[in-house]
Amino acid sequence: MSTSRSLSSSPNGAISGQGTVTDRLVEANQSYAADFVDPGMDARPVLKVAVVACMDARLDLHDALGLELGDCHTIRNAGGVVTDDVIRSLTISQRALGTRSVVLIHHTGCGLLTLTEDFRHELEDEVGQRPSWAVEAFRDVDQDVRQSMQRVRTSPFLLHTDDIRGFVFDVKTGLLHEIDAA
Repeated sequence: MSTSRSLSSSPNGAISGQGTVTDRLVEANQSYAADFVDPGMDARPVLKVAVVACMDARLDLHDALGLELGDCHTIRNAGGVVTDDVIRSLTISQRALGTRSVVLIHHTGCGLLTLTEDFRHELEDEVGQRPSWAVEAFRDVDQDVRQSMQRVRTSPFLLHTDDIRGFVFDVKTGLLHEIDAA
């Protein structure tokens, strides 16, 4: 389902008169499934590329990159940071499903630019348990793309590290700016 409209919700997450956001998504899936035809695709991406990007709702990766269903693997998290779990997904993508290229996409105005590792400490104080994960906040988006490229290039688990490229997506213009690895 691709839509540019935004749902307005109340503070409790309910859509005015239509249930919760999840109810609305399930309803949309029912409409989608009514006309669904199995495209008969393999799980292997046609373009043999994995895209690692931020989960930011302003990034429509398929439209921004001219991709179609089945073209790529898409791995998203807060910041588009290359974490151990991203390496896990890339390893499966390459070794089991044939991808050879990795595209890393961060973006302007990322929320991780405003956080610090103090976020973890605040969570620990609030819930009484320290998160096992790092926030991976950063102050310089270009430098974090470089760090992410380096993490991919140096992973012993990945077979293909010669075509790793990193970009910053400008949320105001829609343009990608390539980041030099050096």
